Amino acid sequence: GVVEACLLHMLKRRAAGFLRTDKVAALFTKVGKTYAIAADICKEVQELQQQVESRKNQPNGQEPLKRQGSTTSKTPVLTPQAIKHIWVRTALIEKVLDKIVQYIVDNCSKYYEKEALLADPVCGPILASLLVGPCALEYTKLKTADHYWTDPSADELVQRHRIHGVHGRQDSPSKRPALGIRKRHSSGSMSEDRFAASAREYVESLHQNSRTHLLYGKNNVLVQPKDDLEAIPGYLSLHQSADSLTLKWTPNQLMNGTLGDSE
Repeated sequence: GVVEACLLHMLKRRAAGFLRTDKVAALFTKVGKTYAIAADICKEVQELQQQVESRKNQPNGQEPLKRQGSTTSKTPVLTPQAIKHIWVRTALIEKVLDKIVQYIVDNCSKYYEKEALLADPVCGPILASLLVGPCALEYTKLKTADHYWTDPSADELVQRHRIHGVHGRQDSPSKRPALGIRKRHSSGSMSEDRFAASAREYVESLHQNSRTHLLYGKNNVLVQPKDDLEAIPGYLSLHQSADSLTLKWTPNQLMNGTLGDSE
């Protein structure tokens, strides 16, 4: 919606079409006459619109039978919001929206008034540059109704670890905070340091590295060590190495480095 607002800002009447109510469609169609990538998007959007219209015209009950009988059917199910922004949405999913906007910016005099956002020598290129990031993403999953309550995926946890790891590497290793672990009945400071180092290495091994590949991870998995103890939340992860699969579970306190006096 925001991208459409930028595209429609002070659009020339000739570019918007005198009689067309969908000005974005008119703009993409006009750009497609001279830009092959935009022409491909026009063809794809027209096919999508035809599929949506054919689905609307089908009597109730026929579509489920058709879908059950054909496993190769790729007719998409588009929400009203997706249909409303189908031009920008299709270009975004096909990863060419930034290229189309850049082409429009480079040829802005054909489509826009002088005071338009995309005709601005600074704002126009900035908008095209901002769209490079979204166009690099894979839009293969949609948010579910309970997405606010689901745990982060293993990929997201690894990504968080890498982000924090970048900040940590800016300092020397000696400045990294050690895990707050106390070893009971330790004979000296050397054994305590060795234990803390092995614990830190163990926690770091939970994340993806050169030796193991993280296949799955889930937060807040409860484990009860003894019958008389309460269940402890922790991080469950499945790792693959060259010759084995390993299942690990680590308490949240150890993951956060705040074990303290806990046994």
